[in-house]
Amino acid sequence: MNEHNVIRVEALSKTYDSGFQALKDIDLDIRHGEIFALLGPNGAGKTTLISVICGLVNASSGRVRVAGHDNVVDYRQARRLIGLVPQELTSEAFSTVWDTVSFSRGLFGKPKDPAHIERVLTSLSLWDKRRNRLITLSGGMKRRVLIAKALAHEPEILFLDEPTAGVDVELRRDMWEVVRGLRERGVTIILTTHYIEEAEEMADRIGVIRAGELVLVEEKRELMRKLGRKQLTLQLREPLERLPDSLDASRLTLADDGQALIYTYDARTNGDDDPSGIAELLAELDAAGIHFKDLHTRQSSLEEIFVNLVREAP
Repeated sequence: MNEHNVIRVEALSKTYDSGFQALKDIDLDIRHGEIFALLGPNGAGKTTLISVICGLVNASSGRVRVAGHDNVVDYRQARRLIGLVPQELTSEAFSTVWDTVSFSRGLFGKPKDPAHIERVLTSLSLWDKRRNRLITLSGGMKRRVLIAKALAHEPEILFLDEPTAGVDVELRRDMWEVVRGLRERGVTIILTTHYIEEAEEMADRIGVIRAGELVLVEEKRELMRKLGRKQLTLQLREPLERLPDSLDASRLTLADDGQALIYTYDARTNGDDDPSGIAELLAELDAAGIHFKDLHTRQSSLEEIFVNLVREAP
């Protein structure tokens, strides 16, 4: 195992008794100290995958190692390294915030450490709520308590399953800051999400899962460079009613108001001097007597890339 990989998943499959195959031959390495986002539509296998890694669900085949520990043979050692923030807001309704977080620490055999619990609660803006019973908290605050419980035993790896589902935008950004702070302290973070904004904002690497198969794992920047498309918009000096016949073969479209031309091209490079074909396009426009007063480019967002990936049927 590469010393930089804290989790190794090898040939992992999961078929339920019903015959449904939730995971299909997954290979995945998670690097120490990274934020890894697992993206996929509902039902794609995100929760099943992290449940198997955390030892909550048994795989049908394959193996998982956590910091070198087989998560079946060395379950206790592997699980001690992991904090899991589940998707569901199930909690002890009548316990106080302090008691429920402290109890989670004890479950992992850790000695009492009120100073650590205080640091965790403070970092999640829960210190003022420490004596509140969970039943009195808002949904967003309950989700913060779930994170606090997962951090109570000082795990090296934190799994966040849809961490900001149902949380308002302001609280979502607060939680992103908490996650960044954990990463700065050396915690490895794996989050599942269907919020593209979350992955684009937070992740170092992104995996896309579709129908139980890991269809892509890539550095976020590299993913956007390779799969993104760029759009060049040329603001015209004079509006056009239609494209000249000489430009029919080009990848140009005329904006509805006739004031702009839009040219879409792959952002990837392949060794050509001008893989985008823009220089040739501008020469063709000049030859057709079409002049522009301004131009700008826009690269497709991760959301557009993701939608295109998921749209491709297996």
